[in-house]
Amino acid sequence: MEFIKSADVVVIGGGIVGAAILRELSKYDMKSILVEKEPDLSLGTTKANSAILHAGFDAPTGSLKAITNVRGNKLYHELEKELDLDIKWTGSLVAATTDEEMETLQELLVRGKDNGVEGLKILTAEEVMEQEPNLKTVKGALWAPSAGVCWPFGACIAFAECAVQNGAEVMRDTCVTGFVKENGAIVGVQTNKGTIACKYVVNAAGVYADEIAKLAGDDSFTITPRKGEYILFDKTACSSLVYGVVFPTPTKKSKGILVCTTTHGNTFIGPNANEQDSKTDVSVTTPGMNEIIASARKLIPNLPMGAAITQFAGLRAVSSTGDFIIGASAVPGLFNAAGMQSPGLTAAPAVGEMVAKEVAEVAGAALKADFKAELPKKKAFLRMTEAEKAEKIAENNLYGRVICRCETITEGEIVDAINSPVGARTVDGVKRRTRAGMGRCQAGFCGPRVTQILARELGISVTEVLKEHAGSYMFYDKNNGGEA
Repeated sequence: MEFIKSADVVVIGGGIVGAAILRELSKYDMKSILVEKEPDLSLGTTKANSAILHAGFDAPTGSLKAITNVRGNKLYHELEKELDLDIKWTGSLVAATTDEEMETLQELLVRGKDNGVEGLKILTAEEVMEQEPNLKTVKGALWAPSAGVCWPFGACIAFAECAVQNGAEVMRDTCVTGFVKENGAIVGVQTNKGTIACKYVVNAAGVYADEIAKLAGDDSFTITPRKGEYILFDKTACSSLVYGVVFPTPTKKSKGILVCTTTHGNTFIGPNANEQDSKTDVSVTTPGMNEIIASARKLIPNLPMGAAITQFAGLRAVSSTGDFIIGASAVPGLFNAAGMQSPGLTAAPAVGEMVAKEVAEVAGAALKADFKAELPKKKAFLRMTEAEKAEKIAENNLYGRVICRCETITEGEIVDAINSPVGARTVDGVKRRTRAGMGRCQAGFCGPRVTQILARELGISVTEVLKEHAGSYMFYDKNNGGEA
């Protein structure tokens, strides 16, 4: 059989978990390739989630969710500087509005301590109001100081770029179609671009992880998509609505519909939690919006709905086991990192550690002596001092041209995002790396200009530029029968 590439390990899935695994694998003396079926990374659950770095009090003690959550939270505190991650350590509150919910907080407090979460305590209503004055109806709250919020797309890209910096490879637009086996063991991954020879495969395919596992001969679990819908508010109108992460008291099914800040000062409410059969339906619904608003108003009665600028939905991968599925499969050569619903974002670096270590032990691979843990530091133009802005413009005059007025994103930042390792290839790829298009007008002003810049930098026509997924062209040629 003819192979297009050869690697020791192929990672399937370019979300935060797959990218974190790739980075950890790049610490070892192995060749690793990540394959992603979409034109960019972080287009699944990583794209549409609450962006919270959980403290770790929610998951059952002893579960993989609990173990990797607490370890992952600790690792993010270390990785923040190494990878120049955008994180705010705001802490989190679980707000109780009834006496019964106050009893639940005590249960969470005990469980959190058993899980190894530090600094947990129950706050009185007065103490809660000192931190979050807009919470008008609470009786008390569980305070977790180690929690925070992050920029999840940025973290995913940073993991991937660090891995590439250390010799790993990322292949996008590469869909897995099957596996090649010899004596029952995987020796190759078949894709739409050809077959990649390998010794080991890591399945981090999100809501499709059960399908990839079954394709390889492992039918030990299934994944059910659980949709969560969100509403995002304009940061200029709602920057002080909440200052951190505010959960309601959780149910058996969900952590609940929360009110939360972002690293850039927006506020969002959501998500709800509705299981569905479709692994592609990320539509928002009127009943979903009504549910989110009604629930959030239990915490903050006077929500400024006129300041809402967008709605979106994402899918969580709920496993049939009720826990994360991490480690070697019964199929020789296959390792799973599946069922990565919440707290998957927080757990990602810890899952990367576990999987990479297990693969390396089986492969007999040693740690590299020259692993480069740090990425070059980047600073958003908007966050620079006036002197830093002047210096940057003098260095590259494209930084003197603002393309996105809402977020003050310059052409220099967009060009850098396109030409960086694992660079942007779509309009939304630019948005996730720079925030161009994430402001009040939602790309109404900057969208066409970003499209032009992408076409120029990628050496393609404007009608070939994608918004996001394959076929999502931004412009069509009316002189060519409406074809892209």
